[in-house]
Amino acid sequence: MQRWRGLDAIPTGWGRCVATIGVFDGVHRGHQQIIGRARKVADERGLPTVLVTFTPHPSEVVRPGSHPALLSTNTRKAELAEEHGVDVVVFVPFTPNFSRLSPQQFVHEAVVADLHVSSVVVGENFRFGHKAGGDVAALVELGQRWGFDAEGVELLSEGGRPISSTYIRSCVASGDLAAANHALGRPHRVDGVVIKGDQRGRELGYPTANLRAETLVAVPADGVYSGRVVSLDEWGNTRTDVPARTAAISIGTNPTFDGRHRSVEAYLLDFEGDLYGQNLGVEFTHRLRGMVKFDSIADLVVQMAADVDRTRELLD
Repeated sequence: MQRWRGLDAIPTGWGRCVATIGVFDGVHRGHQQIIGRARKVADERGLPTVLVTFTPHPSEVVRPGSHPALLSTNTRKAELAEEHGVDVVVFVPFTPNFSRLSPQQFVHEAVVADLHVSSVVVGENFRFGHKAGGDVAALVELGQRWGFDAEGVELLSEGGRPISSTYIRSCVASGDLAAANHALGRPHRVDGVVIKGDQRGRELGYPTANLRAETLVAVPADGVYSGRVVSLDEWGNTRTDVPARTAAISIGTNPTFDGRHRSVEAYLLDFEGDLYGQNLGVEFTHRLRGMVKFDSIADLVVQMAADVDRTRELLD
């Protein structure tokens, strides 16, 4: 799959394509339905599927300081798009000037002038242009003017609730990983680099990898989780040559030790080695319990052993 940084990266001589446009944070099951429809149209026409997305998140430009917690890094977003059959991901810089484009200017710049779209597939709630002035009906009308067709895909809902990035963020923030993972279609993941922590885990017999998470990432609520840890390369791509490892994961401030700094720490089962400086992705599969302040270190160690045993039961 190709990844283009900006519309200027579109190669000379690029032909027609089928595009889908949106933020696609998390590439959740609702997004997958839209991508699937775009792929179907592209396959019928013998054209590539292009996913047009934006960086940074548009809300950070339109309403500075309101950036939502992200479900995926740009690198992870591209990986997930590729898994679902996208041929090209275009990361369009969302600048103040870009945010002020009228709906007509947005469509001309983003999909007509350089991408030469044959069709555009979006979610039925898609809005675009200055102050979200354009909707699917406007997109269809502009398509008739500029020679492409457009359609809005019905949003995927369960129990009367649309599956959305906003909903998934709320599930992650509350520690409801079962609901979040169901909506995502896979375990929620937090990427980052391993840094040195207080090294208390090593002293207690459970050395942990202390993760410095990517900026603005959606970190689950404080508590203990089971999951897996995957290795990433220096650009944040998932390494397929290194197997994932089962892990018991703690998120919180280490209240037994009166800690103040919130951290993500993963104890990799049956692993010995130095992970400092390595890029890792921590996948959360089950919430085991909330964060507790124990009366003694001995009580904490007993509970840590139980958490590891439960993790092994669930995932090994």
